[in-house]
Amino acid sequence: MAPRTTRVVCLARRSEKEPALGDFVVEERPLPPLGAGQVLVRNLYMSVDPSMRGRLETTEKHYTHNFAPGSPLDGRALGVVEESRCPAVPPGAFVRHQLGWRERAVLDGADTDGADRIDPRLAPLPTWLGLLGQTGFTAYVGLTRIAALRPRDTVFVSAAAGAVGTAAGQFARMLGADRVIGTAGGPDKCALLVEEFGYDAAADYRAEPVRDALARLAPDGIDVYFDNVGGEQLSAALHALRTGGRVALCGMMSQFGDDRRTVDINHLIQAVLKRLTLCGFIVRDHDDLRPEFERRVAGWLAEGRITARETVVDGLENAAGALLSLLRGGNVGKMLVRLGESAHGS
Repeated sequence: MAPRTTRVVCLARRSEKEPALGDFVVEERPLPPLGAGQVLVRNLYMSVDPSMRGRLETTEKHYTHNFAPGSPLDGRALGVVEESRCPAVPPGAFVRHQLGWRERAVLDGADTDGADRIDPRLAPLPTWLGLLGQTGFTAYVGLTRIAALRPRDTVFVSAAAGAVGTAAGQFARMLGADRVIGTAGGPDKCALLVEEFGYDAAADYRAEPVRDALARLAPDGIDVYFDNVGGEQLSAALHALRTGGRVALCGMMSQFGDDRRTVDINHLIQAVLKRLTLCGFIVRDHDDLRPEFERRVAGWLAEGRITARETVVDGLENAAGALLSLLRGGNVGKMLVRLGESAHGS
């Protein structure tokens, strides 16, 4: 008999300061009955994303709904179909979807907002939420379509040790960049960027001003800036960009939290003087690129030319802690919560 309830992570209260463990609670909630065209999915992995920080506030610094106190959280997840009333998605199929932060979910099986089938033979399951998932796709769209990366470009990526940043550095190299530079918090992460993720150089933004670091690491300037941070790092990039440079505005984590700092908007005069292009993007607007992305990146993975790296936390009860750790920079690569195992790999 199919389960009638599932454990879910809910927002207990909205903090006026930085989020804390007490702001979240795991509850048992009813599952809706399975309708025609729907599937019951047991989640195996779920994604923990920096964008969730904005959804905890009452502001609109994000591109989806805010989390509401008393309601379940949601986010990208990957699971196995346990029961199906959709012929196109049989039991045993592996799917990605948006109802994470719970152990089981009822989804529409053949809807663009429902279950998206994946092939576990192409890559291990966690990779489909990381390098082959929305984070890798974000890096690919930002570099190819938004920043229009060209062979021999010098590329700068902020928050380079995160899920999008580790993908962006490797993709930039595969797409022909001549030099790739990143920033991260701490010398250990900076070393990993160079040793594991294809960066030529990395700077610890906690140890020196990013503008000074760019002058040292890219004395002739940069052509592309992939912005995950905003604030001081965006300002530094504006000064380092060469004439005709391009900026892909992906995220601005410096604008969240109690220690957010503003930067003088007059730095934007650099965009005028150098004829720069600054373009913000939301990755879901570019789904036409997904088949190309999955084909190319799966090929690079199979050839061993790029590396998938995840930070994995076990158990739904530890999901809130994983989110708080992510927001403090406690991850390298993609942060995931593992809810179960599969015969096709962990």
